[in-house]
Parts: sequence; C-alpha cells; structure tokens
Amino acid sequence: MKKRIYLFLFFAFYFCGYVCSQTKPKADYNYLIYLPKDYSEQAKSYPLVIYLHGGSHKGNDLNKLKEYGLPYLVDQGHDFDFIIVSPQCPDSKYWSSDNWFEPLYEKIVAGYRVNIDKVYFTGISMGGYGTFIVAMDHPDKFAAIVPLCGGCNDSDTTRICNLKNIPIWAFRGTADDMVPISETERIVKALDTDNGKVKFTKLEGDGHGIQYLYEKYPPPNLRMVT
Repeated sequence: MKKRIYLFLFFAFYFCGYVCSQTKPKADYNYLIYLPKDYSEQAKSYPLVIYLHGGSHKGNDLNKLKEYGLPYLVDQGHDFDFIIVSPQCPDSKYWSSDNWFEPLYEKIVAGYRVNIDKVYFTGISMGGYGTFIVAMDHPDKFAAIVPLCGGCNDSDTTRICNLKNIPIWAFRGTADDMVPISETERIVKALDTDNGKVKFTKLEGDGHGIQYLYEKYPPPNLRMVT
C-alpha cells in the first residue's frame, strides 16, 4: 500500500511540474519577418530561424531590434536563404514570462512555407536565456539552437535534460562581466553528463557584446552544429 502511495505521489509531482510548465499565459508578441528574395518565385519550403534580442531591445518599437543581431544584418541589406522571425519582448517581461512561442510558431507555419524539420533558434544575452528556456519547453520543435551569453534560471535546472537531443552550439566571452560564464557552463556540464549534443565555444578575452558572431558566422553557417 505504501509503495502505491509513493508511486502516486511521484507521478503526481511529475505531472504537476509538467502542467505548470505549460500554463504560462499565451501572448501575441510583435515581430519582424524576413523572407528570402526568391520566396515569391519558388514553391519550395524554407528553413526558419527565430532570433531573440537582448534586454535593451524590449518595448513596442520594432526598430530597436535593428541595432544589432540578425535584424541589423537584414537592415544592412544582407541576403539569406531562410526565413527570419524576430519577436520583440514587451517591457517588464522576459522571454520566460509568457507562452509567446506557440502562437508565433503556429502563425508563421500557417502563413508561410516553412520546412518544419529545419527550424533553428538563436538569441543573445536575455535572448540566450530565452533560447535555452523555450527549447526546454518545446524540445521537439528545433533542429538546433545557438544561444549567445545564455543560461537558465535555477528553477529550470531540473529540465536541462529536455535539451539532450537538440544539437546546441553555445558561445560565451570569457571576460563577460554581466552574466557569469558559469550560467552556461552548468548547462553544458549537465548535457555532457547526459550525452547531449552540445558544443561550447569560449571566446578568450571577449566580454558580453559578442553580437558580431552573427556577422562572422551567420546562419546557415551556424547550422553546422547539426
């Protein structure tokens, strides 16, 4: 009898944790979208890259997003052979505050020719955290993730194993004085222990501002992680 009670409590706590992770309020975040130049001329499906900005670009002005990262490269006239979606996190929120991913993903997949087997996720700083955390919530959606200056909250450490089957290429500057490098190291260590598919590049002497990587290794080059 006691054994049955213990089993019941174990599964109750397990499913309670699962349900709690799914009960964030759904929200529609504004976003920028980039379509390849030949999109209107082709009938094929395209890879999708979702990009998450850092904390300084929160708000309701999408032009903020063009200061760095993939939206900056698009604004500068760079051409890509994939769709790029760049949502904007509202003021007073974080990427983990709402369930914004599902409404956005469903809208983009329904409205555009997306190859759902080639959906990639990347972000920097707060967006690096968001990349890890949203991938924990939806591990079946991504072909690979590329978090820059990322980590996870203490409450999410028990869910790191959700990432074990996703190819990951994480980047950090060793001189980052804004976000401790240990925030990334603990994820990498856990995934290494769990036989995860993680690659960790430490940039010697670089600080927090490593957004230049999007120009140095723009997707699809970052997709070499797969």
